[in-house]
Amino acid sequence: MLLHEGQKHLFDHWPEPGVDDGRKKSFFDQVARLNSSYPGGLVSYIQNAKRLLADSKAGKNPYDGFTPSVPSGEVLKFGDDHFIMLEEVGVREARKAAFVLVAGGLGERLGYKGIKLSLPVETTTGRCFIQHYIESILTLQEASSRQAQGQCKAEIPLVIMTSDDTHSSTVDLLESNNYFGMKSTQVTLLKQEKVACLDDNDARLALDPNDKYKIQTKPHGHGDVHALLYSSGILDVWRTAGIKWVLFFQDTNGLLFKAIPASLGVSATKGYHVNSLAVPRKAKEAIGGITKLTHTDGRSMVINVEYNQLDPLLRATGHPDGDVNCDTGFSPFPGNINQLILELEPYFEELSKTRGAISEFVNPKYKDSTKTSFKSSTRLECMMQDYPKTLSPSARVGFTVMDTWLAYSPVKNNPEDAAKVPKGNPYHSATSGEMAIYRANSLILKKAGAQMADPITDVFNGQEVEVWPRITWSPKWALTFSDVKRKVEAGCSVSQISTLVINGQNVFLDSLSLDGTLIVNAIDEAEVKVTGSVQNKGWVLEHIDYKDTSIPEKTRIRGFGIQKIEQLELSYTEPGNFCFKS
Repeated sequence: MLLHEGQKHLFDHWPEPGVDDGRKKSFFDQVARLNSSYPGGLVSYIQNAKRLLADSKAGKNPYDGFTPSVPSGEVLKFGDDHFIMLEEVGVREARKAAFVLVAGGLGERLGYKGIKLSLPVETTTGRCFIQHYIESILTLQEASSRQAQGQCKAEIPLVIMTSDDTHSSTVDLLESNNYFGMKSTQVTLLKQEKVACLDDNDARLALDPNDKYKIQTKPHGHGDVHALLYSSGILDVWRTAGIKWVLFFQDTNGLLFKAIPASLGVSATKGYHVNSLAVPRKAKEAIGGITKLTHTDGRSMVINVEYNQLDPLLRATGHPDGDVNCDTGFSPFPGNINQLILELEPYFEELSKTRGAISEFVNPKYKDSTKTSFKSSTRLECMMQDYPKTLSPSARVGFTVMDTWLAYSPVKNNPEDAAKVPKGNPYHSATSGEMAIYRANSLILKKAGAQMADPITDVFNGQEVEVWPRITWSPKWALTFSDVKRKVEAGCSVSQISTLVINGQNVFLDSLSLDGTLIVNAIDEAEVKVTGSVQNKGWVLEHIDYKDTSIPEKTRIRGFGIQKIEQLELSYTEPGNFCFKS
């Protein structure tokens, strides 16, 4: 097969039989792995590579013949009646949902050596991303089961896609923390394989520079998740179990679950086969735009178009100004945040045809303008959000736009890169990701009627950010805006220096005036009312230099630590009704 596909060079250096036979055998073991993990095998991979490399050399435009237009979707306003209704529908639907977390990348780009799932979402509690995600799913599971009285209790499955880089660390993190309260049987880890590297425009497979009996490999991208779900047989299991929705999400967006209930509500009420979560985007902002593309032959699709391709595409198709803001102050093309909600049945039917193969691209770095040789080997890549490219025009593909402050603050840039981001653009760093949590929680409490102090501006690791009161709560305290409104009575106020941590389902704030730090811990069977005035010296943010290697990475990439000077901590470990009044 390899010889037939023009790969004779792989064997040119092989000595006669009897020499290095063990290494030759391991070469074929690797070939077998590469062959079995790619839809259609290595033959398909090499042929796809030849086609894409030829297109790249010729400078072919992937959008040739397509005209962009704004697709139809739902733009939500946080906290209005429609939003509250959709959250309720989404919670009800959650018992028929499965979650898929794409977590194949290390935190190297962040300046963090561990897996990103082990990073704290915020410093106040130290809860890491995977703990936050699992507790959010368990809370959805509980709330959804309560709504479906009389029906058997649902268990929402969680699949985590790992890679060679992250698999064993992810297993260790889950096992050493007892899966953060989730049953181990609810969690499935699927490890993605890498793909073969390519040495030239003829798609000759690259040998590992350090081992002539090994093909060099690199990651294929998070689009592999579709092929893995298909080949693992999990989708069949889910269909039998009555699962209706599959929600895909990324590893470091601490705000996401604030947007999940309403977005799932949109999918259910609109009957979307594919629902892309989105945020408003400024024209030409460096985030892909969700776009309807219609071809001259009548084909159409709703797809993410990268920002550097959207503007020229618009200019080339009768929009001389390209991507511009409309009267809302934003581009009419919403910003893609790579979170998808798919209806399982049509998804399964599509994957039965494609085996999960996703439209790929290649991005070779050429040595010069002749485009005849590469600076280094390249490979084919695919993206999870390109799934809709293969769908028929009859597929119901839409989007849900949420406020950025509510739904999107990924953690992906290291302090040095974040500090270079032009002022006014998002940093997408550990610093901005944590501050976004406090801002969102403060704005939600404000919307619920609490008086919140205005934020102050400060600079950490060279990034100017708004510092709001440090407010966090466990998912079980409030999953939806209705939960917050029900638990925050009139007359509450929080000062800017304050920290509020709520760990407990039935904690109610009534005319609470907080100027300092308050931590409330309560078991589910304890109902606690907190009222009166709490004042102390609180917790203070201390500036830290990210170059100071005496400080742990997870702290220094934020640019601040917390000095815990004084706090009031209330703990309720017995069932009953309690009232705290200071």
